Amino acid sequence: MSWRRIFHTSCLVHLVQLLCLEAVPISLDKTKVNQPEDKASEPPPSVDTGLHYDRYLREVIDFLEKDQHFREKLHNTDMEDIKMGKLAKELDFVSHHVRTQLDELKRQEVSRLRTLIKAKQDIEGGNDMAVDHQALLKQFEYLNHMNPHTFEVEDLDRLIKSATNDLENYDKERHEEFKKYEMTKDHERREHLKTLDDEGRMKEEEHYEEMKKKHADHPKVNHPGSQNQFKEVWEEADGLDPEDFDPKTFFKLHDSNGDGFFDEQELEALFTKELEKIYDPTNEEDDMVEMEEERLRMREHVMNEVDTNKDRLVSLEEFLIATKKKEFLEPDSWETLEQNQAYTDEEMREFEEHLAQQEEDLNQKASDLQKQRDELERQQEQLNSQKVELQQAVEHMEQLKTQKVEPPPEVHEEGNAIPEPRGEYHPLPPGHKDMSQNHPGMKQDNHLQNQIPHNTQDLSQPRLQDLPPGHQAVP
Repeated sequence: MSWRRIFHTSCLVHLVQLLCLEAVPISLDKTKVNQPEDKASEPPPSVDTGLHYDRYLREVIDFLEKDQHFREKLHNTDMEDIKMGKLAKELDFVSHHVRTQLDELKRQEVSRLRTLIKAKQDIEGGNDMAVDHQALLKQFEYLNHMNPHTFEVEDLDRLIKSATNDLENYDKERHEEFKKYEMTKDHERREHLKTLDDEGRMKEEEHYEEMKKKHADHPKVNHPGSQNQFKEVWEEADGLDPEDFDPKTFFKLHDSNGDGFFDEQELEALFTKELEKIYDPTNEEDDMVEMEEERLRMREHVMNEVDTNKDRLVSLEEFLIATKKKEFLEPDSWETLEQNQAYTDEEMREFEEHLAQQEEDLNQKASDLQKQRDELERQQEQLNSQKVELQQAVEHMEQLKTQKVEPPPEVHEEGNAIPEPRGEYHPLPPGHKDMSQNHPGMKQDNHLQNQIPHNTQDLSQPRLQDLPPGHQAVP
């Protein structure tokens, strides 16, 4: 879908009824047909462009269509002037109400992009990093990120140019995706064969060749956009006599929205009958992804032949001119996908090398993760062991508190425990000898004896001078 096609989707809805009045009349018995009730015409649903800013694009268009001045300028501006930015300058003459709504749309879109940037950062694990939204918004070229508050001429100009460029690259990206799909499918088939024994491999190869043969066995495919192809649609889809084929009537019959152009979707719908000759979703040998690629190839071929001004639309004038060319009347045969491999041998080799490198990188990452896991488990075991030891120490302390265990005796400097004295010490009177010296078990510690003062006397014993004459102290 092109920019101009998107604009025309809603602004030219009122032309549908007028164009339909010129369609081919079909005889009906009005007495047997229930007349439908008159209903207000509804605009055809907008087709998703596939762009990541599709919603923003369509909402901007819807609001611009509400302005009478802008709608009139659109009708009088060709595609080349739109690309050059002439249409964007008309934004200065749009009503204040519409401009206010466009401002709000832009603020919502900038907010959406900032949310996407933040979500991406969270996924990549950069929660603690400061985000420079202004720098990251530069990648979104379809709006002026330096002014996030108002929708200006530059915003419309950027939107038009970005949409035009992105839509032109859309088909190229689809082709690349299909090429990768085909190479992946072939690579997986080869890898599967390596897992089989000789007998199984032979059976698998025979089945593969049989499916290829069955797929190639189909009716002749008409050249897309040729007289024969359109006549077949005229006869089988429209139910009309092929001898009465009229290009102008055919165009109006299949201009489904009545805007005076064949867009890409309307063109692709014309190839359904041809594609049904090659692909059947119930057949094992038919791949529906390949069918869509074949549809894309047909549409691109017709566009290249008929769309002379390259606006990705086919006007009635362009269509009628094409129907007079030799390629339309006497076309060459059409080569289908099975006759044109989507990739070269060199591309397949590079693709498999890339897959091998990816597999090696994944294995290395898996090995690194396993090492990290082993290290974490080792550290966890150490923590568990320390936890057990700490718990045991706590339990031991609790036992000591419960038993009230006395502390051990004080240790002397020389390492010998100081014995506690057994009863009171009584010093002997002068002239008496310590008989404990003759008894090993009765000896006192010399150190303790030296600490006892010599003048210490036991007051409970009588002194010698107090005894009567003739009495002796009995030892």
